[in-house]
Amino acid sequence: MEQYILNNVARYEKLVAEFRPTTSGPKESDKTETNPEIVVSARVRPMLDDELAQGFPVGVYIRDGTSIVDLHEIQQPVRGPARIRSFDYSVDRMYGPDATTGHLYKDLVHPLVPWAWGGGIGTMFAYGQTASGKTLTVSGLQRHVAETLMDGSLDGERKISMSIIELAGQTAYDLLNDRKQISILEDSFGVTQMVGALEHHVTDKDTLLRYIDAAAALRSTTPTLRNDNSSRSHAICRIRFENPQLPNAKDGLLYLIDLAGSEAARDKSTLTKTLKHIFDPTSTRSCKTVVVACVNPCLADLGASKNTMRYAEMLRVPMPKAQPLEYTPAMPATWNNDQLRNWIQHNSGTPPINALILAPSENGPQLLRLPVPEFVTRCLKTAGVSVDQARAFNTKLWKLHIDSQRNAAKPGLPAAAKSAGMAAAAAPSRLELLDSSVDPEPDARHIPFKERIRPGMVVRWNPPPEYESFRVYGIGHAMIMCPVQAAGERARDVRGEPVSGMEGYLCAAVMPDVASGSFGVKLWRQVVVKVEEMQAEIALEWDDASRYYYMGV
Repeated sequence: MEQYILNNVARYEKLVAEFRPTTSGPKESDKTETNPEIVVSARVRPMLDDELAQGFPVGVYIRDGTSIVDLHEIQQPVRGPARIRSFDYSVDRMYGPDATTGHLYKDLVHPLVPWAWGGGIGTMFAYGQTASGKTLTVSGLQRHVAETLMDGSLDGERKISMSIIELAGQTAYDLLNDRKQISILEDSFGVTQMVGALEHHVTDKDTLLRYIDAAAALRSTTPTLRNDNSSRSHAICRIRFENPQLPNAKDGLLYLIDLAGSEAARDKSTLTKTLKHIFDPTSTRSCKTVVVACVNPCLADLGASKNTMRYAEMLRVPMPKAQPLEYTPAMPATWNNDQLRNWIQHNSGTPPINALILAPSENGPQLLRLPVPEFVTRCLKTAGVSVDQARAFNTKLWKLHIDSQRNAAKPGLPAAAKSAGMAAAAAPSRLELLDSSVDPEPDARHIPFKERIRPGMVVRWNPPPEYESFRVYGIGHAMIMCPVQAAGERARDVRGEPVSGMEGYLCAAVMPDVASGSFGVKLWRQVVVKVEEMQAEIALEWDDASRYYYMGV
């Protein structure tokens, strides 16, 4: 076929020049839109010198000013001259031969870095046929990531760790540990773990780049990468960000992935397991993904380029276009930025969280998608705000959102009634207040909490050495039951020690529970808390739907 192409270059170029596209825009209907959490792009590399020297023409053409690409395939009929068959594909972003890796990084990958830094999961994967520029693209993007991580532009401090593995068929190898074999397994929570892969702590750009280069060198000199099996080899670089200010928060993750060649269909179940977080609809983590389809423009390789673009277009899963919602005070999904800031200012507790810092540009739905660690970090920039208050405020926002969605979904309820019901939920009655540890008296917030200690109050405290096991991530929580003097002679603490003669209050330990962000009151695990050990009052609220306690504001 290559000789046939070379014999018909002039006719092919004439037919391409006469081609007129039949479509002029993206293929989504007016009722659908693409997933904003997944950006699908394509990069068409320049023609190589040897391809030009052999006389092969270009087979891939980007339409000016669009994200649509036309691929013109030459066909050899039984009789008559050569003819072409054209295919068009649409993606979110299209980059031609003149686009630099820096251009791609600025548009696509750079936003993933602060997202992962803030506690979310960012993933970039590049794929395409062999010699389409995948590895060159990923290598360049990795260097830009290293520059961003170490140039001081990101807010706060993080402990950065990285690992780089290779997937060859159903086998995984650690490229930073002499290519030792590891296992890709799912834990009891359905989270994929790279069992046996070493993580390396990095503190500067040179160290990070040295690890990247070491992994690339080992991968490029591995025998399986020099034969047909090379197209089955995927390289996965995972960078993990641990926030020392929030030790109990989930770590942010950034994946930079060079996928195998797409010119052959192969078993990719291990890869699918590794990338489960991208496509799992039940995932509770905030994920953003960038796909870079690398395309070879040479007509001789048009079949593989068609496969590459076909897969890229398939990843652009259309979603029902969201209809604008009428503003409802108790429905965060309807709030614009001004309405969101107003709600933050009046509902974030004492001291009020700075709405300009928490939501500089986000609307209600966008703030709900913000990773919890990033949400908490922004809250802590307001002077006097504690981690407990920040987490409780995040829970309050989400509880309001869930309650509003539940009310909106009730069948047969008029819109006015739903709105009234949600407004009522936003202003709880005294009886509803008794579902939480909040003091229901109107003047409570004006009295220091140590002057109004009562049964049922929940406090943050600093456990002494004898209760060290109740210190979780540096702090402890307890629910006050009664003064020690009122406990009786048979009362004993969790250690079995009599409490008579001790000073303070007999309390039930409050510990983290199974669900993320939830707490349980351990009524029979009792401790004695002195007044001077109490640091702050905590609002603990009962949630009927989940049957857990959550911190409130």
